[in-house]
Amino acid sequence: MCGIAGWVDFHRDVRTETPVLDRMTETMACRGPDDAGTWADARAALGHRRLSVIDLEGGRQPMAADEDGRPLSCLTYSGEVYNFQELRTELAARGHRFRTRSDTEVVLRGHLEWGEGLVDRLNGMFAYALWDARRQELLLVRDRMGIKPLYYFPLSGGAVFGSEPKALLAHPEVPRRIDADGMREVLEMVKTPEQAVFAGMREVRPGQIVRIRREGITRRTYWALEAREHTDDLRTTIAAVRSLLEDIVDRQLVADVPVCSLLSGGLDSSAITALAARRLGSEPVRSFSVDFADHGTGFREDSIHGSPDTPFARDLVRHVGSEHSEIILDSGELADRELRAAVLRAADLPPTYWGDMWPSLYRLFQEIRKESTVALSGESADEVFGGYPWFHTPEALKADTFPWLAAPTRALFDGKGLFSPSLLEKLDMPGFLRDSHAQAMAEAPVLPGEGGRERLMRRLTYLNLTRFNQALLDRKDRMSMAVGLEVRVPFCDHRLVEYAYNVPWEMKSFDGQEKSLLRAAVSDLLPDSVLKRVKSPYPTTQDPGYEGALRAEAAAVLEDPDAPVLPLLDTAAVRALLDTPLGDTSRKYDRMNLETVLGLNGWLSAYSVSIEL
Repeated sequence: MCGIAGWVDFHRDVRTETPVLDRMTETMACRGPDDAGTWADARAALGHRRLSVIDLEGGRQPMAADEDGRPLSCLTYSGEVYNFQELRTELAARGHRFRTRSDTEVVLRGHLEWGEGLVDRLNGMFAYALWDARRQELLLVRDRMGIKPLYYFPLSGGAVFGSEPKALLAHPEVPRRIDADGMREVLEMVKTPEQAVFAGMREVRPGQIVRIRREGITRRTYWALEAREHTDDLRTTIAAVRSLLEDIVDRQLVADVPVCSLLSGGLDSSAITALAARRLGSEPVRSFSVDFADHGTGFREDSIHGSPDTPFARDLVRHVGSEHSEIILDSGELADRELRAAVLRAADLPPTYWGDMWPSLYRLFQEIRKESTVALSGESADEVFGGYPWFHTPEALKADTFPWLAAPTRALFDGKGLFSPSLLEKLDMPGFLRDSHAQAMAEAPVLPGEGGRERLMRRLTYLNLTRFNQALLDRKDRMSMAVGLEVRVPFCDHRLVEYAYNVPWEMKSFDGQEKSLLRAAVSDLLPDSVLKRVKSPYPTTQDPGYEGALRAEAAAVLEDPDAPVLPLLDTAAVRALLDTPLGDTSRKYDRMNLETVLGLNGWLSAYSVSIEL
C-alpha cells in the first residue's frame, strides 16, 4: 500500500516545478514510509511514497515503460492486485518481459496490452494514475468498491491528484475552502459519491476512470452493481459464498511481509480469522483485538452494544489456536490533544460521526504495526449480508430517508444539535437529505417487475454499499495508513459483493437471524458462542472522564473569540450542555454533538480553511 500524488498541465512544462511535486509527494510519507520517488516529463509529474509489501526490492515507483529510450507510459500506483500472478503469466505468454516480481509492473504492462480494458481483469483494491505519453493523457483509476482513496482538483490546464486531500493542498493552485455542499457532507452521515469536502475538489468514484486530456476531463464508470436473477437454491448459495470466501482469503494472505487479522469476536472478523487459520495450517495466524482499561468489569449494555468483545474474541482464539494479542487502551488517552491532532492530520477532514473510534483505531493500528505490516479486516460484511440493525427495524424500513438516519439508530450519527438554527436553515439539511436519498434510490438497480419487500431490501442494500460503507472504508484507510499499516477487506471482493447483492433477502435471512447466509457458510469454523452472537459494533469508551475532557475543550472554544467554529454555533445550547452534570457512564451517541463541534473546529483551524456559505 502506498501514497500517490502529482499533476498534469497542458499549458506549461511541469519539469520546472519539481519542488512542488516533492512537497506533494512528501505529504504521503505516512502512507509510504519505505521509499519515495518522482518522475516528470513536459506535461505530467508523478510522485510516489511506498509501503513495501510485494517484491520489497524490485517494486519501486513511479514505474515507467520505455521503447527505444522514449517513455510509453508511467504509473504511480497504490494498492494490491490479488490476481497479479495469473495476469503476469498471461502477459508473459503475449510477449511481455518483466524486470520485477511486483503487481505494479503487471498493472503497467497490462495497460500497454489491454488499455482501459485492464481494469475489468483486476481483482483487488487500488487507486492509480497512469500517464500515457503516446496519447498525452492521464488516467485516474479507482477500485470497484472504493477501498483505496483518490482525489483530484481540476486546473485550467489539467488537474492535480493524490491519495489524500493533503497532497492536493500542497499544490499552490488548490485553495482551502469549504462551501455549503462541503458543510452538508460534514454535518450529515451521507457519503455522496465524487463529492469531497474541500470546495472544488473531487473524489474519483468507486469503479470509475477519470481521463484528463488537453481537451478537458471526462469520466467513465467501468463497474457498478447490477441486478441479476439468482437461480441457485439455498444449499448451493451457501456453498458458493463459502467457496468465494476461501478463495478471497487465500489470495489476500499473499505478502512478503507479516500478515495478521483484526479480531473483534464478532461473526465477520472471526470468519476471516478462522479462514486464514485454516489456510495457514500448522502456522498459527496472528490476531489482534482491542479493549478499554476496566471495560471488562465496567461495561454496561445498551441498545447498541449488547456485549463486550473480549470474551468472544478469546473463544475464537482458543478455537483456532491463533497467536493473539489484546491491545488495551486507556480511555483518558483518547482525549489527548497530540493524539487527536494526529488523527486530524491523518483524516484531512473533520473527524465527526465516529467520535472516540477515530483515536482508538489510530492507537490500535499503531500497536499492530509494531509486529505486522498487513492486516485482514471483517469490514463491510454488514453491508453485503444485511447485518446492521436498520436492516431489521420496522421504523428504519418504513422511513423515507437513509435507514441508519431513522429511529432508533439516528442518534449514533446526528451531531448537529449544537449548531446555530440559522446555519442549519441556510444549509437546508432536510432538503439535502431528501435529494440525496432520492438520487441514491433512483440509482439502485432492481430486477424488472421486482416489487414488495425484495425490491425494498435490494435498494437498501445498495444505499448501504454506496453511501454508508464508503465512510467506514475511508476511516479505516486513513487511520491505518497514517501509521503505515495496510488493511485488506475480504468482504469487499467485487465477486462476493455482486453475488450477494443478487441473493434474495429471504435467503439472506432464512433462519430469522441477521447475516444468516454468512453464518451458514462458516458454521463449521466457529465456536457456538461466536456463531450465535448478535451484532455488536466496534467498541467505544464508556468512561465519563473522556466526555469530561471533551467538555473542557468545548468550554475553551466558547472563550476563544478566534475559534473558527464559534460563529456557527448555538452558544446557548453549548452552555446548557456543559452545565448538565456528567453521569457515571458516557455513551458515544450522547457525545456526538460535542465531537462534531470539536472536530470541525480543529479542522478549520489546523487547515486554515475559509468558510464560504
